[in-house]
Amino acid sequence: MSMCPDRLELIALSDMPLVAAGDDLAELIANALQRSDAQLDDHDVLVVAQKIVSKAEGRLVGLGTVVPSEEARRRAGQTGKDPRLVELILRESVRVVRQTNSLIITETTTGIVMANSGVDQSNVEAGHALLLPEDPDRSAATLRQELPQRFSRTVGVVVADLSLIHISE
Repeated sequence: MSMCPDRLELIALSDMPLVAAGDDLAELIANALQRSDAQLDDHDVLVVAQKIVSKAEGRLVGLGTVVPSEEARRRAGQTGKDPRLVELILRESVRVVRQTNSLIITETTTGIVMANSGVDQSNVEAGHALLLPEDPDRSAATLRQELPQRFSRTVGVVVADLSLIHISE
């Protein structure tokens, strides 16, 4: 049985470039780590923002390409949301768990219960929405397989919605 360290160290990569569809995320991370003089050791855990995984996987959708269904239009009227955005929320869900006058809580296609199916319009260009990765487990596993080729280290990878993490200083 190995001993667990009694500390947790978080290192943010401040030199990460903007990510676009088709980018090699493992390569971008490797380069950012190198520029930051950060070292990965065996069994370190790399936490990657869901947003950059989604962008690299091409999950950015132009709202102009979305045709809202009748249900999306109805729910948009009840919540004050753009019907095209509601359509994306519904497409990314298996069911609506609850709805308020401004929020649609769904169970996503990956089984997570969350607000608006994780469909996000923050920090993306106007008229677009970003969807969650189709299979975040596969995304993490792919990065876990690709990173050792660049570092000769075995690391864990967590794909996380970092907007849910709040750090107080």
